[in-house]
Amino acid sequence: MRAPAFWWRPGSGGLLSPLAGLYGAAAALRLRASGIGVGVPVICLGNLTVGGAGKTPAALAVVRLLLAAQERPFCLSRGYGGRLHGPARVNPATHSAADVGDEPLMLARLAPTIVSRDRAAGARAARLGGASVIVMDDGFQNPSLAKDLAIVLLDGRRGIGNGRVIPAGPLRAPLHAQIARAHALLLVGRSEGAAAVAELARKRGIAVFHGRLEPDRDTLAALTGRKVLAFAGIADPEKFFSTVAAAGVAMAARASFPDHHRYTAGEAAALIARADEDGLVLLTTEKDLARLAGDPRLAALAHRATALPVRLLVEEQQEFERMVLNVLTRR
Repeated sequence: MRAPAFWWRPGSGGLLSPLAGLYGAAAALRLRASGIGVGVPVICLGNLTVGGAGKTPAALAVVRLLLAAQERPFCLSRGYGGRLHGPARVNPATHSAADVGDEPLMLARLAPTIVSRDRAAGARAARLGGASVIVMDDGFQNPSLAKDLAIVLLDGRRGIGNGRVIPAGPLRAPLHAQIARAHALLLVGRSEGAAAVAELARKRGIAVFHGRLEPDRDTLAALTGRKVLAFAGIADPEKFFSTVAAAGVAMAARASFPDHHRYTAGEAAALIARADEDGLVLLTTEKDLARLAGDPRLAALAHRATALPVRLLVEEQQEFERMVLNVLTRR
């Protein structure tokens, strides 16, 4: 599914505002629920809007901080796009994206990961599995679990679009209701629209951090002097293409697909043929490569494609680390 283009145009979405009002009221009510505790700290990374803002790289950054502190973090995900309802522990060697979704496969390479449509049940499974702290990839708007630290992310380039709630705009719930339940705001990139949200957060006494996605240097070095065909089926493919271009990679062609796209054999063959015709390297995201793996129809594309890993770097790193580790003292 692609987010409607009008969501990102100021002043749009007025005709859908009655539906947005109903959806927003229900979403705000859900946000006020306290949720249950599971006996270990819960850190949640969530998006204010529909679409990618760097949530999974942020979750991985938090996990790395916890591992460095000798903790045993477990990741918890709904497993969007996967068929398993869970609770199930992800095994990258045997599970595919069709089983558990693409993001859990990425998380499971770094730390034990549970997928569960019922997040409370998933959190209990994580605790029974030995988790000392749980890191939720998404689920901020889900009321079932109490969050000891809720970090909401916003793509600084796109901001909150027209400022309306689904289906009139990209907000997952009314902005004020979401900010009121958050403990920190992480802006990935900068823009005037994002600055206004940051000011609102500061007025409410919420910590504001600034981050950026940095591509892997070794991968970039291997692409020196090569031209690429960049393709992505994520929430905001343009963000990936901008990252590639900003890194100085010669992008001769690009192809975008909907978020969590399940590639067909025909699409895979077309991408390979296009790359062969012009002598291009196939470059994609880690999420896309995770979706390609395990499907024999897509084996050729998975073998040919190179993923460009990215890491989230936080400008206020010491303050961010202190905030994350302070959660552990509440046990």
